[in-house]
Amino acid sequence: MATTRSVAVTGATGLVGAALVPALRAQGWTVLTVGRDARANVCWNPATSALDAHALNGVEAIIHLAGSPIGERWTPPRRRAILESRVQGTALIAHAACALPVPPRVLVSASAIGVYGDRGDEILSETSAAGAGYLASVCEAWEGAATVARAAGIRVVHPRLGIVLSETGGALAKLLVPFRLGAGGPAGGGRQWMSWISLTDTVRALSAVLDDDGMSGAVNVVAPSPVTNAEFSQTLGRVLHRPAILPLPAFALELAFGEMARETLLASQRVQPSRLAAAGFKFEHASLDAALRAELRLVP
Repeated sequence: MATTRSVAVTGATGLVGAALVPALRAQGWTVLTVGRDARANVCWNPATSALDAHALNGVEAIIHLAGSPIGERWTPPRRRAILESRVQGTALIAHAACALPVPPRVLVSASAIGVYGDRGDEILSETSAAGAGYLASVCEAWEGAATVARAAGIRVVHPRLGIVLSETGGALAKLLVPFRLGAGGPAGGGRQWMSWISLTDTVRALSAVLDDDGMSGAVNVVAPSPVTNAEFSQTLGRVLHRPAILPLPAFALELAFGEMARETLLASQRVQPSRLAAAGFKFEHASLDAALRAELRLVP
């Protein structure tokens, strides 16, 4: 039987979800995981619109994090999977929430700063317009799929996640091997802005928006100090005590990854967490140096 502090989480085995679930349990939440795996508490399959919605009865909140990975070359099938996994999954969970006898008070449905597109040196907040490109269109459709829940009176929050720093997955984990071998360096010209956040602060921010009844709509989940790719490379090299001087040319990245490289590795997004700041959120890791040392468990 679900309690008044019960939350359902999709994507519970992903990078963010795997850290968020134990944190929520430590805060006193009863967590129901939603997934295709037999170990999940609630079974679903967004591709077939299958969901054991009855198992969600009584949940106070839903955190929706599931989505197909984007970190590989975007072939036509991969593009479809990226879009459909997000739109179909969000629509399925949003409609199910609306149909519950007592709808949850909040749906935290993930998005990403990819919604802003490649914006150069422009400082971006939650009020900035969406950008151009494939990822921006995916993020707009992803957020739009939750409209039905908002129309039904459910508080809907879209945490727009930045580059989540973790030793166990995501962009940082992929960079560790070359940087530890002394083969790291800036990507492209290194002038593109990177809006990052530690995994620790990502979990804390998601917990904060879950409990803040005044928070709805887009929320940028990034640290307050974005850096250029060159600065990121220099900082990572410094904390690992390795050189970071071998540039990775843009043409090589585009040759290997095509559109994915242009819209992620080479795109510039200088994003500020304006709504978190206005709500009084305090980052544990406001500087990149501190975040890297914490997530890599390195002594300052």
